Amino acid sequence: MSKLVLRICSRGFSTKSRRIRKSVLLQDEEKVPIDKYRVSGPKERRVFVWGYSETGALGVHTALWKHKGYLGSYVQNPTRQSFASSHDVLDVTCGYGFSLFLTKDVKGVQVFGSGINTDCQIGFHKHGGATNRPMHLMIYPAPIELPKKSEDEKLKIVSIAAGRAHAILLSEDGEVFSMGNNAYGQLGREIIEEEDYVKSHIIHRFRVPDEHVCGVYCGQDHTMLLTKSGKVFSCGWAADGQTGSGTYETSGAIRQALGDIAGERIVKLACAADCVLALNDRGEVFGWGNTEYGQLSSAIGSVQQIHTPIKLPTLAGLGKITDVAAGGSHCLALNEHGDVFAWGYGILGFGPQADCVLTPRQIPAALFGRNDFNRSSVVTSISSGISHMGAINSDGDLFMWGVNKHGCLGLGNTKDMFFPFKTALGAKVLKISCGVDHTVALCKAFV
Repeated sequence: MSKLVLRICSRGFSTKSRRIRKSVLLQDEEKVPIDKYRVSGPKERRVFVWGYSETGALGVHTALWKHKGYLGSYVQNPTRQSFASSHDVLDVTCGYGFSLFLTKDVKGVQVFGSGINTDCQIGFHKHGGATNRPMHLMIYPAPIELPKKSEDEKLKIVSIAAGRAHAILLSEDGEVFSMGNNAYGQLGREIIEEEDYVKSHIIHRFRVPDEHVCGVYCGQDHTMLLTKSGKVFSCGWAADGQTGSGTYETSGAIRQALGDIAGERIVKLACAADCVLALNDRGEVFGWGNTEYGQLSSAIGSVQQIHTPIKLPTLAGLGKITDVAAGGSHCLALNEHGDVFAWGYGILGFGPQADCVLTPRQIPAALFGRNDFNRSSVVTSISSGISHMGAINSDGDLFMWGVNKHGCLGLGNTKDMFFPFKTALGAKVLKISCGVDHTVALCKAFV
């Protein structure tokens, strides 16, 4: 009987003790401030970067200095960029060793640049103090100051593009801003022999007469402008016919590309080097420029350079094309059904045994996430750098393949990938831009 009493007493004491402890804890919690984290909204954007970091193109300064011993000279896995956490990033683009970020805040729209700046391709930036010595490398995104006609002028940039050593910006009213190297006239102005691009730090403003430019695109050393009426204008290096102006003459003059695209309404251009693809509003594809690797050979035979746009008949039976991409030695096309086709030379996505495909061949849809458990998944956009490629599907997943230079595929290693492979990111991918050895992804949070 005494044991039962003791058990009951001990049970009551234990319950009372728990109540006392709980009361004390509640009082302590009231004294300690609680941080409430902001819930991610459906429109919130994030930026992830990976690849070669020592140029500063990733805009992650800790990868260069603070953690260099840990991360080394490249970042193998997608890393969330802190700059984008404090800036509303609208668009991103990669050049050769540098990146541009289009942002919006209470002050308006502004462009930031990070990476190699030996030709003022991301604007003029000088060292601190009294010195006027320019900085050749920016390890963190810095604002690009654009020339204004007056202090009251408000410039709203809507599109950005980057080449090997030049950058092109487009304002809402169709005016073009160009900066960087102009050795081939890619800035749309006269070529000045032995011009010192670092010291001159010229940002050129111009318009296409009687046209409203709605899109800007950069090849390696040439520039293409797309107008609202669907016309294409270009300037710069034309040794391979990449300007599409009917000549191999390099020039800073803005000239219209005609040939088979005359009278067509072009809606998109694609070029990472010196081969160009153009897509019209009916889903037909045209091409010009370098075809040494068979990018356009199916349409014109053994000719290796094409200076006038031609229609590519080999894509006619693939359905309506909705997106195109052109790399250094290969091309990609996406049709309305979400199927991806590749051709050219190099790692194309068909395995290690297929390195030269002269006619468009479909990459199996299963490699992009379409299977019996997810039949509705389709690829929605494609992108290409010089030698690596990426595709985004309707689930917001990113798949990458190609030459994995400095970990630019974001797969956690530096091994080349012969098939599309899913890249792990903690967000839904909206757009990617591929440089030579780095990649930038614009994403939105999971909500």
